[in-house]
Amino acid sequence: MENIQNLCVAHRGFSGIAPENTMAAIQRAMQESYVEWVEVDVQLSKDGVPLLIHDFTLNRTTNGRGPVGERTWAELKSLDAGSWKAPEYAGERLISLDEFLEAIAGRLRANIEIKTQGNMYPGIEEKIVSAVRRYRMEDEVVLTSFEPRVLAKVKEIGRGIRTGLIVDEKPRDLFIRLQMLHCSFLSLNYRYLTAELATKAARCGIEVMAWTMNDVRKLRRGRAKGDKVLLCTNWPDRWLKAMSYVRS
Repeated sequence: MENIQNLCVAHRGFSGIAPENTMAAIQRAMQESYVEWVEVDVQLSKDGVPLLIHDFTLNRTTNGRGPVGERTWAELKSLDAGSWKAPEYAGERLISLDEFLEAIAGRLRANIEIKTQGNMYPGIEEKIVSAVRRYRMEDEVVLTSFEPRVLAKVKEIGRGIRTGLIVDEKPRDLFIRLQMLHCSFLSLNYRYLTAELATKAARCGIEVMAWTMNDVRKLRRGRAKGDKVLLCTNWPDRWLKAMSYVRS
């Protein structure tokens, strides 16, 4: 497709269909030629392996229980991370950041959210930066977080890797914060996206991703706010309808 605006970001992979943050969801997203970005979440195992999972506990998306960080990688990768979504995904497992990067290298760009709070995962920034460098994907990823401390650490150790602040609000000093953190990316709850914000971001050289819009109407509204805004969705096929390549 030529001259695509508002690029599609598959939220945790094609998570509307497949179990989020698993290889099934990533591969399903890669099957769609119009998906150019994927958003995933990364935490650390007890023995320091970066892996894809959103919640701080295993309860919702696996057959395990308790905090992610209290299990070794060997324990984590033995869990069933697919049955909760649908019977056909029984046995789908959690994947490491290395497995994810190897799968998407040269095919998708990635927004990698560093999932941590306080000092929950000491050294997580170094491990993620090392993985990105190992696959030579410095130009293909952006590392994002709600936590300014995390972004500052990435800037310190990961020269050349883009960073982005995640916000679930619209603070008045947003662009000052982005400038102070040397961020070139903003991950924003779609409810706070305005045409004025999108215009100012473009003027400041800030790429904006709005999350998470899961129906055609919301995606079209997001599109109307600014043609450079990345639209993040669990259902990339609905993005396609919103872009009018497929009639809704």
